[in-house]
Parts: sequence; structure tokens; C-alpha cells
Amino acid sequence: MATVSAILFSGEGAAPLEPVDRWLEALDVPVVALADVDTLMSIALRSRPRVVVFDARKATARILDALRRLKSDSYTGIVPAVVLTVDDPAVFQTAFEAGADEVIREGVPRAEVDVRLAALLRRSDRDLYVHPSTRLPGAVEIEADIARRLESGALFAACYADLDHFKEFNDRYSYHEGDRVIRILAQILHDVVKGQCHEHGFVGHIGGDDFIFIVPLPDVNDVCEEIVSIFDTLIPYQYSEQDRRAGYFFGKDRRGQLHRVPLMTVSIGVVTNERRRFGHAAQVSALATEMKSYAKTLPGSVYSIDRRTDAVTERPGEPERALSHGGAASGGGGGSGEGNARSESGGKKIK
Repeated sequence: MATVSAILFSGEGAAPLEPVDRWLEALDVPVVALADVDTLMSIALRSRPRVVVFDARKATARILDALRRLKSDSYTGIVPAVVLTVDDPAVFQTAFEAGADEVIREGVPRAEVDVRLAALLRRSDRDLYVHPSTRLPGAVEIEADIARRLESGALFAACYADLDHFKEFNDRYSYHEGDRVIRILAQILHDVVKGQCHEHGFVGHIGGDDFIFIVPLPDVNDVCEEIVSIFDTLIPYQYSEQDRRAGYFFGKDRRGQLHRVPLMTVSIGVVTNERRRFGHAAQVSALATEMKSYAKTLPGSVYSIDRRTDAVTERPGEPERALSHGGAASGGGGGSGEGNARSESGGKKIK
């Protein structure tokens, strides 16, 4: 991918307004001057420019046409676009209507230019880092939140939530209904985590039906139990009455063979820093993924907490001393009865 740069698009190669020119220099990225819209689109499609400044003080119509073309593409449309104009209210309005994210008129003080353009980039970064369907933070913010907690030394639990039998539901009921289920899960996670942990809880959307939520360690059991309970209460009503009453439907596997597909459940893999030392966020994410995979081998909606320490030798695919909890709809999460199991508020199993 090409080096990230800022682009100055000007019809006649004129220098930008002095405050904007200084702001561009302060970005500490290469500034590329262009006058050809095809070249602009070629660069923007190959990489994501930090910002494009359109100098529309002259050749206004042609410059704003270039802006419209940039904003009309779903990939390049997310690039922050600033328009420089003369001090004319009509041109000011037209620039915004053409798709500008910010408009700077001649005569605006430098201090105001700095504040407005810095705010523009913050908005752009925020919008880029959230998932478009759920408006939850994405991978960048997930990693940043984990890193902040590691740096602070606070005890926390990173929880990886994933739907079981979601693909089969999507195939039977359509991607539109599948998206609705993802939004329902996102709402459950957000409401429970924020309701119990307030600003100390974090919910992120990796993509698809994969979510990460991070809570203070003392809250992890209450949060996970409530998520499982609410999910198992609501999810049957996303099916037709016939499928809901049966508790399953017949679907085809990849070989075209019919088989029973149970109603969706949620599996949550949990990793904490209570007994482990982590050097960076990627280690936490990798272990949470492992625990999620282990939770998915258990029946019903469950959450499984890693209880290993750094000194324990791990067996891939079978985390030792993982504490797994099943929701009420999962028959207690008792599985095959391996290890030491005891019945307690829906059941717990220690491997």
C-alpha cells in the first residue's frame, strides 16, 4: 500500500490559504499537489489519504465536481475532505452540499482553522474505527482498550462472544434477518456491560457475529450470566413459530445432506490477567480466541473462563482448569459430565 499522504487538489496549482498550509505541514505526512481528478481517484483508491484539501477559490465548479466524485465511491468516500472557498455564503453552502466534511473560508483566523481541522480528523478516525451496522468500536479501539488496561495494571476480563449456528440461520432466513440478530446481540452486550460496569466496561465489534467485551474482573460472572440469560430468552423469537416450537429446523450441510440445526446459542470465551502476565494486547486477544473456541465445544449458551496460570503447560484445543458456565436454556452446560461437575444456578463445570 502506498505511503499515507495528504493531498492538495487545486485547479491552477495555487498555494493554499496560509493557515491551512501550516496545518498541512504540521501533519508530518507527505503533501501531494494534484490538479487531475483521475490521478486523485487513482491515489485515493490505492491508499487512504489522511485528508484531501480542495482549493475551490478558483475554478469552483470543477473543483467541487472532483469532490463529488471522491465522495461518491464507497471506499474513497470516507477520506476527510476540506474545501477552501472565498468568503461567500452561497459557495460555502454549495461546498457542503457537494460532500465536504469541513469548509474553510478566506479570512478565518489561524487558531480557528487549527481547531476545526483537528476536530475533523478526530471525527474521521472515530467514524473509521466503529462498525457501520452496530456503531461499536472495531479492532483498533479494542486493542487500544486492552493496552490501556494492561498499562494501568487493573484486573480485567476480556470476553470473546460468538454465535453458534448463525450461518445456518443466515442461510435459512436471509442475511437481512442475520444482520438483525447481530444488532440484537450488540444491543444485549452494550446494555448489560454498560448497565453493570458503566464507563469501566467496553464493548467492541470485531466483525460478523464476533464481539469483544471487557469488564473489571469482579463483574465478569454477573455480566456473562446476564448476557447468556437475556440472549436465550430473546433469540427463540427470531425464528418462525414452527421452528421455535420444534427447537430446530432442517438445514443442509456443505455436502447437501439434511441435518437438524438447533436454535442459536452464544459462546463466550473469557481470559483474565488475574493469574497471567501479558506483554501486549495481541496475547490477550489470542487467548480469548482460544477460550471462545473451547466454549463452542460445549452445548448450549455458555461462558468459559480460563483459570490457567503462566506456569501451566497448555494442551492446544483443551484449556486446563477452564471454568465453564451454562445458561438456563443450555440444560446447565453439563456436557458429557467430564471432570468434576456440580449443579449450581444453571450448572458449573471445571475441567
